[in-house]
Order: sequence, then C-alpha cells, then structure tokens
Amino acid sequence: MKNTALIATAAAAAASLLIAACGSSSSSAPASNTTSSSASAATSSTAAGAGSTGAAAAGNVGCMVTDTGGINDKSFNQSAWQGMQQAAAANPNVTVKYLQSTTQSDYVPNINTFLGEKCKIIVTVGFLMAAATESAAGKNPTRDFAIVDCSYASGCLTGAKESNIDQLTFNTVQDGFLGGYLAAGMSKTGKVATFGGQDFGTVTIYMDGYWDGVQYYNQKHGTHVQVLGWNEKTQKGSFTGDFTNQTKGQTVTQTFISEGADVIFPVAGNVGLGAAKAVQQANGSGGKVNMLWVDTDGCVSAAQYCKYFISSVTKGIQSAVKTAVLGSASGSFKGGTYIGTLANGGAVLSPFHDFSGQVPAALQSELKTIQTGIENGSIQTPTKSPV
Repeated sequence: MKNTALIATAAAAAASLLIAACGSSSSSAPASNTTSSSASAATSSTAAGAGSTGAAAAGNVGCMVTDTGGINDKSFNQSAWQGMQQAAAANPNVTVKYLQSTTQSDYVPNINTFLGEKCKIIVTVGFLMAAATESAAGKNPTRDFAIVDCSYASGCLTGAKESNIDQLTFNTVQDGFLGGYLAAGMSKTGKVATFGGQDFGTVTIYMDGYWDGVQYYNQKHGTHVQVLGWNEKTQKGSFTGDFTNQTKGQTVTQTFISEGADVIFPVAGNVGLGAAKAVQQANGSGGKVNMLWVDTDGCVSAAQYCKYFISSVTKGIQSAVKTAVLGSASGSFKGGTYIGTLANGGAVLSPFHDFSGQVPAALQSELKTIQTGIENGSIQTPTKSPV
C-alpha cells in the first residue's frame, strides 16, 4: 500500500532478465573502477544546456544526452558524465560533450543535434530514453550508441535488435540485498524503509534486493525487522512520481521516520537529497536516523550528508560508460549487453566512511560471507524486476 496520499506512482513495464545470465557480457564494457577526471564542462550556446571537455579530435567525439534529472543529479546522469570525462582523460584524442534534457520532449532533438555534429558515439541515460535511442540507432547503423540502465533483455528496448547499441545494465538486486541486510543489522527500532522515484524495473530491482536482504537478516538472526515502503512479494510500495522533487522525498521520509524507521533507502536520484534533509532535521531534534545512498557513493556525490550514510548501494556506471566511449574511439566497439554484478565490480556497496567504526565487525564479516554466497550462487537474490 502507498505510504501517504501525497505520494504519486508512475507505472512502467519491466520484463525479466534471466538471473543466470548475470555476470556475463556480450558488450564492450567491463567494470573496473577508475579515478574520476578533473576536467570540467564548458558551457555552450545550445538551448538545452551543454558542456564539453577533452582535446579536439576529428571523428573521436563522444556525446551524451542526459535524462531530466540534470547533469548534477548526484546519481546516474552525473556518474555517466564522469565516465565520459574519464574517457577523455584516458585518451587525448577523445572529446566529450553533453546536452541536457529538461523534459522528455528534449530527447529526440538532442540526439538529432549530436547526429548532425557527427559524434562517433552517442550515450543516452536512462529507461525513458529507450525509444528515442533505438529509433536513432536503427536509422544510423554506422553510428555507435550506448544506453545506461536499459536493454532488450529487460523489455526496455522493444524493437528489432540493433547491433550498434551497447546496453549498460546493472544487477543491483545483489548489492541491494547487501544493503538491506546491513540496514537490518544497524536498525535499533526494528523498522527500516525504502521508496522509489518512479515505478521502473531499474528502481524496484534495488527495492526488491533491499527487502529480501532484510528478510534474510531476520531468518539468520531470528528477528522481525520490518520494511516500510516496499514489499517484494506484492510489488507494492511508495514512489514520489519523479526523480527531481526533493520536497516529496523529504515528506515521505518524514512519514517513515514518524512511523519508527531509522534507516532510509531512497532510490530516487535527486529526490534522495530531500530524504537526507529529513534525516538531518530529525537528528537535529534528537533523533537517531541514518540512511543508504543509491547509484553512486553518497559520501562523494552528496558529501554534505556523508555523516548520515552508512553506505551506498552503487552501480559501476562510470567505468561502463568510459569503456564504451574508448571502445568506440579505438574501433573496438561492439553492441550487446553489459551486466554489472557483485562478481565483476559493477554493483557493489561503497565503503562505510564515517560509519567504519560503527558497523560491528561481526556484521561486516556476515556481509562478506553473503557477498561470496551471492557470487557463487549459494544465496539466491530473487527479483520480479531485474534489469
């Protein structure tokens, strides 16, 4: 059931990706971690908002179209752009630039702008950009494309399979499971919570993992930690309806806190900053509430709230995008599906940072054991919403 009347839902279809395939890849992207480039974007005159970095090189231009959350969304847009910058830093013959989408109607014009600029590869970010990306790839078979959080296997891409699309996906039910187990182990009230931005498979896969991780903790410890905001069995839960409205994130988090939750996991991009604000306010009034961040290491992307982040449930978006761009530049690009997992480093928990001395050693040991079990298949991580 929805947690509050103020919370809106947005439905989207997300079909299954076989769990047995996780950890395999037919695309050009691996998942090794790389230090972010320090190059900054220079503003251009395009109406949608744009930036560029890297040395000019004919034919080796990597171009990115953001989703509506913006280039500094503290989440997947920002991570993807950092991956673009890392590609430019790694190869001086690569130039990268982006166009920002303020509404969904910007997707096609932005992609068309980059087609006109002869970009070697066009990287699009997010589930909502599937149709625009697939259409452009079909009409331009000699151009390289990559899309983050979207694949044919999931039903996000729905047409004839275009061989020039590198599908960058992440099996985040695995690290979501670890996040749920961690949250249950750190909760003092016996209640934890999660909510999503929109009801997409790339959102609910995190929530499925989180819910199941809590259940696994209960099974192992004989406890009854409750999850507010999501039920993996019924696929019902709380959504704010977008990835930008921080006030909604703050409101739903305040509701969870009032109901007793003391570890919050927002899966909502920029909306999660509203959740962090609610946690900050609660603790300023004597509360003891913490949270997990999503997609990126929150202590890096939202450092002002680091002291509230036990950890972050992350995706290796930067390295996947970087490799796709470098592959295009070198001529080794190939379409297909990359799947980031615990085993290949594409879906992992970030360091504990300020909580390194607060997470009990026994709990840390249990998390390592569970990770090994997930990687070797002895611990199952079922989800109705895989990437």
